[in-house]
Amino acid sequence: MENKPLISVVLSFRNEEDVIPELISRLEKTLGQLPVDHELIFVNDRSSDGSRRLLLEKMKANKRVKLLNMSRTFGVTPCVLAGLEYSSGDAVIYMDADLQDPPEVIPEMVKLWQAEPDIDVIHTKRLSRAGESQFKLWLTRLGYAILRRVSNVSIEPEVGDFKLLSRRVVDQLVKLREKRPFMRGLVNWIGFNARTITYRREARFAGRTKFLPTSWAVISNFIDSALISFSDMPLKLSLLLGYLVSFGAFAYLIVVFIQKWMGISLPGWSAMMATMLMLGGVQLLTLGVMGLYLNAIFVETKGRPNFIVESSYGFEKNDDLKA
Repeated sequence: MENKPLISVVLSFRNEEDVIPELISRLEKTLGQLPVDHELIFVNDRSSDGSRRLLLEKMKANKRVKLLNMSRTFGVTPCVLAGLEYSSGDAVIYMDADLQDPPEVIPEMVKLWQAEPDIDVIHTKRLSRAGESQFKLWLTRLGYAILRRVSNVSIEPEVGDFKLLSRRVVDQLVKLREKRPFMRGLVNWIGFNARTITYRREARFAGRTKFLPTSWAVISNFIDSALISFSDMPLKLSLLLGYLVSFGAFAYLIVVFIQKWMGISLPGWSAMMATMLMLGGVQLLTLGVMGLYLNAIFVETKGRPNFIVESSYGFEKNDDLKA
C-alpha cells in the first residue's frame, strides 16, 4: 500500500489554555477527513497558565499531539522556526493558535498541494477580519503599504502567517539563521512556485490578543524584522535628506553673501538658531537610522540561537519525559 503523505501543523502559542481544546478538536475533525496522516506540533512560548499541563493530558489520548517548550519567551517567529525544525511532514502548515485562522481552510490547501506537485508554497489571503477594530485594520494596511514600497521582496496585503510549505521550502527556511526573522518576508525571499487562496478570518475564540497594534513590541518588530531586514530604503532616505539640507544650506549661504554685499542688515540669532536646530535634527535622524542597521549587524554577529528548547514531548528523539 502507498503511504499517506504526512502533514505537520505548527502552532506557536503563549497562554492559550482556553483555546487549545477547541483548536485540537477542530484540527482533528478537519484533518481526519483528508487522505493524509498528520501531526500537531504545539510550541509553547513559556506560557504561565495551564497550557502545558493541558497538552500533556491531551497527548495521553492523542499521539498526534506533540509539544515543544521554550526555555524562555522568544516570540512567535522563533517558535514557528523551532516547530519547522522539529517537523517531519511532507508539507508543513503553520498558523496562529487563537482560531482566528480557521482550520476548515486546511483541506483546500492540502488538496491544492496534492493536485499540483510543482507548488511549494500556498499562501492564504484574508478577505475580511472579524473582531478587529477599524484603527487596527488601518494600521495594518499602512504597514503593508510601507513594506510594498520599500521592501526588496514582494509582500502582498492581507497575506499573513497561515501558509502551507513543502518539505524543500521548510528545509531551506531552517537553514537561515537570521536573529530577527520575518517569516512572511523569508518565505517570499526563498522563492519557489506559490499559489494563493482566500478566506475570511474569524474573531478570536477566547482570551485577549497579545499583540496590540500600538504596543512597542509590535512597532519594534515591524522596524527590526520587517523594515530593516528587507529594505535599505531608510538609509537612502537619510542620504537624500542630507543632500536636500546641504543644498538648502548652500543656497541660504549665497543669499546671506548677496544681502551682506548689498548692505542689508540681518538679524542673526533667530536665523542661526533655526539653522542649527534643523541641521542638528537631521544629523540625529540619520545617526538613528544608521544605528538601527548597526545594531542589526551587532545582533547577527553575536551568533546566539533563535530559540532554546527546554523540553520536548512526543518526538522520536530529544524527548524529555519529565512533566
